[in-house]
Amino acid sequence: MPPGRPAASTLVLLVRHGLTPTTGRLLPGRMRGLHLSDEGRRQAEAVAQRLAAVPRIDAIYASPLERARETAAPLARQRGLAVRVERGLLESDLGAWTGLSIARAAKRPEWGIVQRHPAAFRFPGGESFVEMQARMTSTVDRLIARHRGRAIVVVSHADPIRTLVAHALGTPLDLFQRIIVAPASVTAIAYRADGLSVLTVNAVDGDLAALVTR
Repeated sequence: MPPGRPAASTLVLLVRHGLTPTTGRLLPGRMRGLHLSDEGRRQAEAVAQRLAAVPRIDAIYASPLERARETAAPLARQRGLAVRVERGLLESDLGAWTGLSIARAAKRPEWGIVQRHPAAFRFPGGESFVEMQARMTSTVDRLIARHRGRAIVVVSHADPIRTLVAHALGTPLDLFQRIIVAPASVTAIAYRADGLSVLTVNAVDGDLAALVTR
């Protein structure tokens, strides 16, 4: 590398999966067999079109769950790339809370901890928010090392993306619930050897051309 020339950043484009029939009603966790709704499939196609502004995408990764892989599929077809399944991008393991309606979950005494002090909470029989954040950050670090200086797309779930953004911003995990990541939104982080920059969070429409930093 020529003297004085900054190292190229690795652009990580985080996409939350599109809408499903349970979005906003249930806590599906790692339930299998949950597919995108008609609107979710439309959102997946729209995300692929919006990401056309990024000229070179080196790889597309997705959580193993169907709703994430289906969201990644239109972009993969458009780019002629395979969707690489990555277990580290999974939704949180909700344990006994898997499939619980949000209305019922909100009546549980632990709900206040989930909302105001999540760093102290572990889902019964499942994963803690601390473990989820560590899993997500280590997974993305590994993908960055694999594609250094390139752009990659990572399709995951709301809470894993939000905890990653909190880590990137230096925000305490107890405050991650303040970060909004809507279905089919794009969040972009540029990683460099000397640090990182959060370029956008929860972009649900508009031009993404400004995310191209190289």
